[in-house]
Amino acid sequence: LQKLALAGNQIEALPVELANCNNLELIRISANRIKTFPDFLLNMPRLAWLAYAGNPIDFHVSLPNDLKVFDFNDIKLETILGQGASGIIYKSKLRGFDDDVAVKVFKGQVTSDGFPETEMDVCLLAGNIPHLVEVKGKIINHPDSKDGLVMSLIPSDFKNLGNPPSFESCSRDVFKEGTIFTTNQILSIAKGIAKVAQHLHSLGICHGDLYAHNILYKEDGNHLLGDFGAATFYDVNSSYASQIEKIEVRAYGYLLEDMLEHTNESNSILDTILVIKNNCLMENVNERFSFNEINKKIEGLTFL
Repeated sequence: LQKLALAGNQIEALPVELANCNNLELIRISANRIKTFPDFLLNMPRLAWLAYAGNPIDFHVSLPNDLKVFDFNDIKLETILGQGASGIIYKSKLRGFDDDVAVKVFKGQVTSDGFPETEMDVCLLAGNIPHLVEVKGKIINHPDSKDGLVMSLIPSDFKNLGNPPSFESCSRDVFKEGTIFTTNQILSIAKGIAKVAQHLHSLGICHGDLYAHNILYKEDGNHLLGDFGAATFYDVNSSYASQIEKIEVRAYGYLLEDMLEHTNESNSILDTILVIKNNCLMENVNERFSFNEINKKIEGLTFL
């Protein structure tokens, strides 16, 4: 068993026998009725993508008091840029803004990852830092009482780093034939995503879906991490906080592995990234680096 999608049910507990599934890499247990955290998940050797928001075990956070709000009546939705399980993103005009913006209107129902409300709260709490899409504020007065976010419009020259898993690849991303990354592209993405991940985990946010297909990038290496649909809040002061982070460290290791498998270059920079990747994929969760340690090891690497 590699992938287990159980979000949106009425599950109150997971069977402890699940701990024997040593090949489990992804589990979605969001939007259920789980009252006690299944501790055995914290030490599963291959688990990399974990989502459990929307349960009684949720850790509740307070959003900033100064969040900017935009009246939906001041927004003109234009073309659809994309849509997923949680909502639809529109290219939009916003009264008072010269530049176009992106508006995501949430559908409001449970998805395969969990509740859209969690995704919105995570986007608002994460803040505006490099390599995250800038969130300008949330919408109010939608005619159907739907939630939504106003965000910066991503330039059209950004493209997906990878494609979602296929039936054959199960939990791993797939890449177009002929995909080749340069050392500088790999280093840029490795540095940026590590910094974003450290920032998120310092706030008690587990992305839960750290994948190449959720990263948009340009040929110059600039990139953005998106899609917080599987994100979960957790208590950074809890006894299990380090293990939650290191589950996501394994996902980061898979990302490095994917990029290293799609380069034809060889040098000391990639050798160092390979060492970091190998640590991130260690099956003993506690032996993996934290994102803080990863950043210390990678920040000294310079571009070619």
